[in-house]
Amino acid sequence: MALTTKARLLAFFEANKGVYFSGEELAGRLSVSRTAVWKAVNGLRDEGYQIHGASNRGYCLSADTDILSLQGILKYLEPDCGRLDLEVVPVAESTNFSLRKKAEAGAKEGTVIVAGCQTGGRGRVGRSFFSPEDTGIYMSILLRPPHFLPDQAVKITTMAAVAVCRAIERMAGKEARIKWVNDIFIEERKVCGILTEGSISLEDGFLDYIVLGIGINVYEPKGGFPGELRETAGAVFEAHQDDGKNRLAAEVLKELLSGSQGETAEDWAEQYRERCMVLGREILVLGRGEPARARALDVDDSCRLVVEYEDGGREVLSSGEISVEI
Repeated sequence: MALTTKARLLAFFEANKGVYFSGEELAGRLSVSRTAVWKAVNGLRDEGYQIHGASNRGYCLSADTDILSLQGILKYLEPDCGRLDLEVVPVAESTNFSLRKKAEAGAKEGTVIVAGCQTGGRGRVGRSFFSPEDTGIYMSILLRPPHFLPDQAVKITTMAAVAVCRAIERMAGKEARIKWVNDIFIEERKVCGILTEGSISLEDGFLDYIVLGIGINVYEPKGGFPGELRETAGAVFEAHQDDGKNRLAAEVLKELLSGSQGETAEDWAEQYRERCMVLGREILVLGRGEPARARALDVDDSCRLVVEYEDGGREVLSSGEISVEI
């Protein structure tokens, strides 16, 4: 499908942030009329892009623009990320829900949906996921691993957790830790949640596909997090970063792709273990009637949590939920 003039202009501006180009030069580079350039500029401004215009200088995209866009993410991706089929939208009900519909229709592995806001974001065990406008990254990636059993899906979640930690550390210079099984924390505050969903084939019991959902609090929303999250939620950055959301989204995607290029499952399990913030701590094992007190002992090579209860009994948890005793 041919790109619109607006999309082509945004790609050009993203590659030349802070540089002025005359309307005539832009028209020549895009092989369109100056009127078409003017309409495209106004269209981008309507979408929130800060495009400066000056007599005798032309137009430029402000260097501190920080809006999620396809063009903005693509410029940071490596050439070997070309197998991704990437779609970026301002708002989605739920990127996981949207991608599951695409998966059922036969979408290929590597299909990705990224949104700047979700109106019906979902977390684990049916909870809603706070997804406000302009402050986060909400993305879902479609995977079709061959001969993958449902209980192996935890490996995908843990690999994604490590990938997000590495991307955050490279971008923000902060240590990111993992609360088993799917939450990322910085300094005891949750900055990211991961939700892995799949579809099981009734013929052989293997997974037809996996949708990997990742929601990251890039910035704290204006006015702070709502009451129920105020004491637990945090953000990757304290202050605005030039193109922070596009760069972080690209870093996460690159890290996820590296998981299938050279690093073994054992490598990822070891990194997960090193980053796991619950080991050696008192926890509550939830979701089985009354919460059960236990100590988190280890994460095994299958990324299951080994716990010891107060009565000395041990269990290996492959799924479920825990609460960390502070």
